[in-house]
Formats: sequence, structure tokens, C-alpha cells
Amino acid sequence: MEANMRWVAMTAVAPVAWGTNYFVTHEFLPAGSPLYGAALRALPAGLVLLALCRQWPRGAWWWRSAVLGLLNVSVFFVLIYVASQLLPTSIASTVMAVSPLTMMLIAWPVVSERPRAAHLAGAAIGVAGVCLMLLTGADGVSVPGTLASAAAMLVSSFGHILAKRWSSDADVLASTAWQLTAGGLFLLPAAAAMEGPPPALSASALTAFVYVAMVATALAFAAWFTGLRHLPAGTVGLIGLLNPVTGVLLGTALAAEVLTVQQLCGLGLVLTGVVLGRPAPASRRGSSRPPAPPVSDECPAPAASACSPR
Repeated sequence: MEANMRWVAMTAVAPVAWGTNYFVTHEFLPAGSPLYGAALRALPAGLVLLALCRQWPRGAWWWRSAVLGLLNVSVFFVLIYVASQLLPTSIASTVMAVSPLTMMLIAWPVVSERPRAAHLAGAAIGVAGVCLMLLTGADGVSVPGTLASAAAMLVSSFGHILAKRWSSDADVLASTAWQLTAGGLFLLPAAAAMEGPPPALSASALTAFVYVAMVATALAFAAWFTGLRHLPAGTVGLIGLLNPVTGVLLGTALAAEVLTVQQLCGLGLVLTGVVLGRPAPASRRGSSRPPAPPVSDECPAPAASACSPR
């Protein structure tokens, strides 16, 4: 159980970092260049992780990296940008809060992880908590923005579970690097064709991009996919609810916003949902735990990779 909690703590790095990304992007990054913004977030992160791992894809991982890069990086980053432009953060975050339940339902047929009752209860309680924290009734709703946010949630949920299914035969940090690099390479020519020259960046914007690429992308995605390797998808999805919690707390700390009683109640519900999703003790899982998937001969995992996240 202690080892499981270590993976929980590592996985929590991802939604916390993503929660700070909203503030940094809104305050410091140039608006109007979604493709360049996504490319400058993904490609440097992928190249840094690739330099650390010094592993190239082999065999099936060439096309797997392309598929996962499109789903988890290229398409997802652009849809999130569109949703954030058309929707208030509260609405966009609430739509994304459905992702734990979506991940559980996708994981059932794709990786044979049947959701526990505690996971389903945690997802319902967590979504209710996010709604209490973020929905005030004062913001309008854009139908295209809502559809973009829902599409981003579905694309990322499917992409993350697909990565969990395929990642048994590759180092976590290496497969993360391949996804980010592939996604960035897809985005860069699209940005040049559709948005023209790259936007001019001030010193503060450059610093913000370094943070977004290195912390909110490279570190966060490596932590997230490590969690998916070692924990049930339901647990990882519920840990993701820390994303809107971080956004609310960051607004309170940096923007002098005041937490209302409604928001405090919502915060309590979200944390309750996360706790309900904690991994079951080994004695309870017992023999019901599915056996580890076989390692492919085509792309064997390194026995002691230098870039294995520990």
C-alpha cells in the first residue's frame, strides 16, 4: 500500500501542474496563436525528454507514437485552446471533470479494468464538487465551446487509456517523449501554414513557455503516464480532479479571490472523491488483479533503463 501511495503522490504532480497552466497561459502567453502555442508547449518538452532517455522508437512504436501524439498532444492541445477561448474557465473545467468517469468506462473494454464501486462513487462526488466550486450561474455557455471541451475530454481519455494498453513494452519516459515529440512535429507545419510567422515573444512570455513546456508538459505528462502504468485508470482519473482544485486555490492565492462557502463545500467533495479512488489494499485485490500483459518481442522493455522515473 505504501508503494501505491508513492505512485499516487507522483501522479498528483500532473493535475497540479496542469492547474497552474491555466493561470500562466492566460496571464503571460500571447493570444490568437493556438497552433504555435501548442507546438511550443509540446515539441521542446518532447525533445528534452528524448535527450534524457536517448531512446528511439522501435517496431510498432513508430506508428503508436504518431497515434498517441495526435490524440494526447496535437488534437487535445488545440481543442483545449479553442474551449478556453469560447468558454469561461468554470464551464470548461466542469466539462473536463467528467473525464474520470469516461476513463473508467473506456478502460473496461480496452485494458480489462472493471471500475470499482468506490471509483464510480468518487467520480460522481468529484463532479458534483467541481460543479459547486466553479458554476455560479453568471457565465454564458457557448455551444461550440462546450462541444470543443467535450471533444477534448473524450480524445484525451481515449488516448490516455490507449497509452496504458500499449506502454507495457516501453519505458514510460521514452514513450512520453515520443508522444510529445510526434505531437509537436504534427503541430509545427500546421501552425506555419495557418498562422504564418511565429508570434514575437517578450521575455516574460519566453519564461512562461519554458515553465509550460518543462513543468506543465514534460514533468506533468511523465508523472501522469507513470501513474497510468502503476495504478488503475479509475484512480488516476480521480486524481485528475486536483486540476480544478489547483486552479481555484491559485486564484485565491495570486488573484486575491475569496473562497465562498459553496466553493469550500465543493472543494471538500472533490477531495472526498479523490480519497475514494485510492488504490485498494493488496489483500483486497487478491487474485482478482489481472495478470501483467506479455512483453512484446518486437519492442522489449529495457531491463534497467537510465530514464526510468523513480
